Amino acid sequence: MSKSSDSRLTPRASRLTPRASRLLSSARTAHLATTDNSGQPHVIPICYVIDGKYFYSPIDDKPKRAAPTKLKRLKNIRENPNVALVVDRYEENWRKLAYVLVFGKARILQTGVKHRNAIKLLRRKYRQYRSMAIDERPMIVITAKRIIGWGDLGPSGLRN
Repeated sequence: MSKSSDSRLTPRASRLTPRASRLLSSARTAHLATTDNSGQPHVIPICYVIDGKYFYSPIDDKPKRAAPTKLKRLKNIRENPNVALVVDRYEENWRKLAYVLVFGKARILQTGVKHRNAIKLLRRKYRQYRSMAIDERPMIVITAKRIIGWGDLGPSGLRN
């Protein structure tokens, strides 16, 4: 995410340091936390992109335990759109540990301009998606409401 795109995120997110922004844009995976309406958490690793305003994660062709539209994460988002996304960096030198925690609202896209644009970004970032039919599958879009940075992300991970 370039410095100029920082300002397109929510006001809280626009305060990310350049290092925190780089972690968000360069990380290959994140962990998505959803909950059902009884409060039962569900956390899974995901591939994602950020366009400067939204985070997108496709339902791809990797093996799943359920049909794409019946996945627990999608069911949970339909029941409770509040989600959390963690993007982290692990290093053996623990002074270099870092994470960015995003609290947001998720929704599911089936088609449309945002869906098509997200597919372009995802195929640019992940070559595996170039041969997958992610354009025919649901897409999770997350709007950040609050972002917290920790660790080696520059001063406090967020600008004051």
